[in-house]
Amino acid sequence: MDIWAIGNGESRRNFNLNQIKGYTIGCNAIHRNYICDVFVAVDRKMVREIMENPVCSKKVVYTRPEWYKEFDSKQVICLPEIPYKGEHKQDIGFHWNSGPYAVLLACLRKPKEINLLGFDLYGVNGLQNNLYKDTENYAPSDQKEVRPTFWIYQLGKLFELFPDIEFCQHQNTNWQTPPEWIKFNNLTIKYFPV
Repeated sequence: MDIWAIGNGESRRNFNLNQIKGYTIGCNAIHRNYICDVFVAVDRKMVREIMENPVCSKKVVYTRPEWYKEFDSKQVICLPEIPYKGEHKQDIGFHWNSGPYAVLLACLRKPKEINLLGFDLYGVNGLQNNLYKDTENYAPSDQKEVRPTFWIYQLGKLFELFPDIEFCQHQNTNWQTPPEWIKFNNLTIKYFPV
């Protein structure tokens, strides 16, 4: 079965999510446009937003171990532990966001392949790159981009820890693969037109 981890980078703006066949793990506000099999939200406000969407009432929402019990709901489940020990800030679970956790959940299902969609990493002209910017629970469009160093590192760790899984990054033709990822033989980039 195909597995898709779906982020909210602007690259997926013209990608028809309804064409996806397989198991879907979606991040944060994707529920506003597409109902995934499960959701990941490491922000409390976003967990509440997903739970308040009546269409998602039977969908599981994974969130941080630090506060999943606050919701007192069988719908909200604790995210798994990071599958390795490290000595850097980016190796601590609290410094992982929804995207890397969605990919980790996909890895733990032990598929042959994981499709990554909307994992853009980089900002746009130095500013936010998110389909939901300027909406509730998101940063304004004029806010500076989030530096992608943690995401690049954390996703790279998953590529390294799960060498038998083929990771397929779906991206626009002008997207640049991080130099740190070039070494991974289990990563392919599938380009679609801008």
